[in-house]
Amino acid sequence: MVDDREQGTIFQPKFDAAGLVTAVVSDRASGALLMVAHMNAAAIRATRDSGEATFFSRSRGRLWKKGETSGNVLRVVEMRVDCDQDALWIIADPAGPACHTGATSCFYRRVGADGLERVD
Repeated sequence: MVDDREQGTIFQPKFDAAGLVTAVVSDRASGALLMVAHMNAAAIRATRDSGEATFFSRSRGRLWKKGETSGNVLRVVEMRVDCDQDALWIIADPAGPACHTGATSCFYRRVGADGLERVD
């Protein structure tokens, strides 16, 4: 028996108990991992409608479009879903740094033997 969610062609995200799926974002040009965030159905719809990444902020309890204050929007080139549709991969063209700290990526530190080390 074929599981339609896993092998079919219908987009049916599997949201967690809070109504969210995890979304990872990478840079189309470099392939670098830029950030991880969460999306609910409204964020997915807004992203698909506008072509710019919109997420659900768990801390603020509302939708937020990446770059709404900084101007560093993420222009979505492609959105992919994993095999069981509980995670999204957004491939984007960033219009500036992806991290709110000003770093190109939110993953600007590695875990070393003596703590965190900045990587640029």
